[in-house]
Amino acid sequence: MKNLTARLLALGSLLTLEVLVVGSVFLGAALLFFYLTRVVFVEHSVRFDTWAFARMDALRATWPGLTGPVRGLTFFASLPWLVAVGVGIPGLLRWRGFRREAWEVLLAVAGSALLNQVLKTHFHRVRPASALFFQPGLSFPSGHAMIGLALYGCLAWLLWRHRRHPIWAGLLLGFAVLIGLTRVYLHVHYATDVAAGFAGGLLWLILLRTALRLYWREENQLTRKK
Repeated sequence: MKNLTARLLALGSLLTLEVLVVGSVFLGAALLFFYLTRVVFVEHSVRFDTWAFARMDALRATWPGLTGPVRGLTFFASLPWLVAVGVGIPGLLRWRGFRREAWEVLLAVAGSALLNQVLKTHFHRVRPASALFFQPGLSFPSGHAMIGLALYGCLAWLLWRHRRHPIWAGLLLGFAVLIGLTRVYLHVHYATDVAAGFAGGLLWLILLRTALRLYWREENQLTRKK
């Protein structure tokens, strides 16, 4: 009984403003993802996707030289880049003594990549036929949006948590959003794919962060008992 009470009190201590905000974001992301699956696979609506493609086409017609930089920007959530960064940054953090942070980044990238493939296989949406260049794989949700947000969102969180360069944390999140938008600009993903990718990336980050926080809390308690 005492052990149960202690655990309940420990959980209560976690109910901070941060937890309430993160919980609200998690709920919002989950509702958004569910809503998008309804729009795409139940209602079969293409209104939002058509509107988004039209806006991007108008932008490309106005600024035709933008396509090259956009293709360069989209590389920063491509498979080669994610493999290099997903291994390199955790290795660097581990070498500098940030063991827990290294695990956060590694699991953020690897876990979101695995979850993205599971979701793509489940929903099995074909990519847009109007893509500006060939891109293999399925479409929903966007891997660039989901894994990119998981990577840069995790790095942004680490910068914010350590109270170092909060502006850089905001820029990292903005960079992840821009990468997602490049997928719509290049017609390799529908806008609903990208929005679902953002929602999925947020969901994974929050679940991962919560799980690691609880695990390390237990680890610290066991260490103190020894």
